[in-house]
Amino acid sequence: MVRFTLTPNELPALSADQKARLDAMDDAALSAAAASDADNPPLTEDELDRLSAARHVRQVRAQTGLSQTLFAKTFRINVARLRDLEQGRTQPDSAVLAYLAVIDKEPDAVRRALASAD
Repeated sequence: MVRFTLTPNELPALSADQKARLDAMDDAALSAAAASDADNPPLTEDELDRLSAARHVRQVRAQTGLSQTLFAKTFRINVARLRDLEQGRTQPDSAVLAYLAVIDKEPDAVRRALASAD
């Protein structure tokens, strides 16, 4: 087994033989090869749901332009909980989803409401 470290600026390239082999495969053959790879099993429905939820949480935060720490502080969310949500370790409950929807649509209103609650 060959071990290597991926670096964003130096991604590995396929050899001409590898590229030709992949180009010769149709979708069914590619799917069969992927399914037979013991090192890369297909995601379960639960895993797909967690990844989708994580992407949603990250997108809402990204819309604000805030770091995880500042987003958590601004909107009074535990930063460890936010990290867990963004990394797909936990799924948001309905209250968190509703809160994120309001933050996504009206972040300034949420800021004002939280400031007046102090």
